Amino acid sequence: MAPAVRIFYPSSQRVSIILIKPHVIVTLLSGKRDNMPILKIARMGHPVLLEQAVAVTDIASVQDLIQDMAETLIDSGGIGLAAPQVHASDRVILISVPAGRTEEDEGETPITALINPVLTPIGDEKVMGWEGCLSIPGLRGSVPRFQAVQFEALNIKGEPMSGEARGMMARVLQHEVDHLDGILYPMRMQDHSQFGFDEEIGRYALNQD
Repeated sequence: MAPAVRIFYPSSQRVSIILIKPHVIVTLLSGKRDNMPILKIARMGHPVLLEQAVAVTDIASVQDLIQDMAETLIDSGGIGLAAPQVHASDRVILISVPAGRTEEDEGETPITALINPVLTPIGDEKVMGWEGCLSIPGLRGSVPRFQAVQFEALNIKGEPMSGEARGMMARVLQHEVDHLDGILYPMRMQDHSQFGFDEEIGRYALNQD
């Protein structure tokens, strides 16, 4: 998803993400890898964003991709990134929800990688919320999402991880998993009058009662 709060880590260090238990996620910096590239982000209109991403069967094959995606996410200031957005059709996503974007009773989520994520809605309740996307720069739209989801995935070690997500984390997970299925957030919108440039949305729509 589009920028919120920019988080910086030393560029010479490698980002490793390990799930300790649901909702307690820590980011560890270990090892060194020189010249980690900032990946080019595909923009809406590129066919890679409409493809169904392929499940990862070899965890080792996506290690460098995950590290480069983390560096790219940090550089962009975004709160989520899916592999198809960097021209890789693998079922890999990264999420990062800073304290400034969390909802009530929701903890901060450092950069977290999920491989082959699967989401299951918890209940039928959906909520509207404004979303942006690094692949659709400068625009924002109001999108319905499930309020809560259960997630299952593999972590960067190939170990199973699972938990429940609510609020902003649930929204980011749904947005990024949509990318793996070739779905961009405007395709989820119900009212395209609630779609526009960031500057105008901030000036008018966000100030409405």
